[in-house]
Amino acid sequence: MKKLSWFNRGMFFLNIILTIVTFIAYILPFLAPKMFPILSVLTLFMPAFFILNALFFMYWAIQFKKRMVLSGLVLLMGITFINKFYKFSAKEFPKDEKDFVVMSYNVRLLNLFKWLDKEDVPQEILSFVNEKNPDILCIQEFSNSAKIDLKVYPHKHIFMTGDKIKTGQAIFSKFPIIDQGNIVFPNSNNNVVYADIKKGKDIIRVYNMHLQSIKISPDVNEISENIDAINQGKSQMMLFRISKAFKQQQEQAEILKEHKRDCKYPMIICGDMNNSAFSYVYRNVKGNLKDSFEEAGLGFGQTYKFRYYPARIDYIFVDNSMIVKEFESFYNFENSDHYPVMAKLSLD
Repeated sequence: MKKLSWFNRGMFFLNIILTIVTFIAYILPFLAPKMFPILSVLTLFMPAFFILNALFFMYWAIQFKKRMVLSGLVLLMGITFINKFYKFSAKEFPKDEKDFVVMSYNVRLLNLFKWLDKEDVPQEILSFVNEKNPDILCIQEFSNSAKIDLKVYPHKHIFMTGDKIKTGQAIFSKFPIIDQGNIVFPNSNNNVVYADIKKGKDIIRVYNMHLQSIKISPDVNEISENIDAINQGKSQMMLFRISKAFKQQQEQAEILKEHKRDCKYPMIICGDMNNSAFSYVYRNVKGNLKDSFEEAGLGFGQTYKFRYYPARIDYIFVDNSMIVKEFESFYNFENSDHYPVMAKLSLD
């Protein structure tokens, strides 16, 4: 076998580094962020690691080099993660009168502070909800300020916090709510609301969550500030902020996990997790539930408006007793920094 050129030796060295980093990222979802808070940030870049390993695999394959086995094995080991990032196809199910639709949407206070240069954001959101007509609507960062008319939902549970600016989570339902409550997280403005909803003879527990934000914004100005901070040697502060948020999310996920353990009904967990599907937090919140995107999604399933990266941080998890017939992320509907997600479900 011919010796590698100096260039290929350098490429193979980078390949080895990438393999090690990717393998660490594979392990991190099983390790609490409090143990390795800085390393936990790697889970945010898992899709990039897949792509880079695939490029290395093709690079060596074109040259008929056996070094392609290295990235090939890494890709094979991570094959179970790929469906969390991209779905190549979706099943089709017949319609049934027992089907019901759940929508989750972080509305960013209905543009209260004019982040978007539009005056009709609340009305556009209302029109969108009326058009899609979900049976259960879960809203994060809800605000009463816009006074949108959701009277089509006779049953609701809204939990608001804050002094001057009231914000919170809301569940709107066409089906009766027979019980409701909320989970307040320590040292945080984030929380979870839940409602026990009676659909026919069945009772379903719906959780609407909003976990701690890692405070990375898609806004051009804030991204510029982050770049400037990096140029000034302050990137460690950004990593510290993200790792601190991950530790808070871990605590919040464990509180939610403990709460849902006592639930005797089939459950749905909706909302803004502020973390990727490759994280420890995702594993704890999802538990043995189904991820609606993995069950019936298509494409990237992007839920957050982040430039150049199809981030998926909003979820609809459903009980194993339910069939996910359809899932959609409306990434062309730009009236918040998040996109609405919707699932058509059926009780088995």
